[in-house]
Amino acid sequence: MHGVITIAATEIRIGLRNRWIILSSLILLAFALILVLLGSAPGGEVKTDAVTVVVASLSTLSVYLVPLIALLLSYDAIAGEIDRGTLQLVLASPVSRGAVLVGKFLGHVAVLAIAVSFGYGIAGLVAFLANGGGEAVALIGVGRLIASSTILGATFIAIGYIASASVRQTGTAAALAIAIWLFAVVLYDLALLGGLLASQDGFFARTVFPWLLVFNPADAFRLYNMSAIDALAVGSNLGGAGSALPLSGLATMVSPVAWTAIALGLSTFILKRVRP
Repeated sequence: MHGVITIAATEIRIGLRNRWIILSSLILLAFALILVLLGSAPGGEVKTDAVTVVVASLSTLSVYLVPLIALLLSYDAIAGEIDRGTLQLVLASPVSRGAVLVGKFLGHVAVLAIAVSFGYGIAGLVAFLANGGGEAVALIGVGRLIASSTILGATFIAIGYIASASVRQTGTAAALAIAIWLFAVVLYDLALLGGLLASQDGFFARTVFPWLLVFNPADAFRLYNMSAIDALAVGSNLGGAGSALPLSGLATMVSPVAWTAIALGLSTFILKRVRP
């Protein structure tokens, strides 16, 4: 256990030294503040707290940014060690390969959690203060978004390890990471939309589509956050669709958690077959 903590602490120090924490925090904060300003712009009557509107917007932002940041954090976890010639030294330590991967995972998740907490925490506080305080309970939505975004990021960090352990060049691992992000965040939803349009009898929409939606960790994250707020008040149709899903509420987060466990297990299996 001491070795796992040591590796995790090393990854956090690397994140600080490489300015990963600062850069990720500033990226999330910049986009979040833009959404806060847009959400605070004068408009029609909205029957919900302004912070809730911002949380709904940030949950959509997280679907695109958090997986990308997570994959950029993890794509060189193994391939980078091979490129730098340090993997043999790491594996020579009295720590199992699985423990090495768990240590890296904990360190990368900590880096991501710091960035998400900083970026979304400040944005949520600005939205809260800009609207005269409002209901303090609205800040719970910000905390829920930070926690679920960290879980989503952890899922893609673990998936990124599969790409990193499967190749020996950092450039190839980076290309795989971008391909994973493109498929999971963009192409997957487009394929589902195509299936809905092609389905004439509605069987796909009623039977297959709900399960495929929950199967994707990014979509499951979005459904969880949108079902936890007053979705109708912010002009979203996800709240109404939630009743047709096989899983709802907190149960939708089972998908990201399951994907994390599977990806960590698979990446550990691949790493055990790697020869530095």
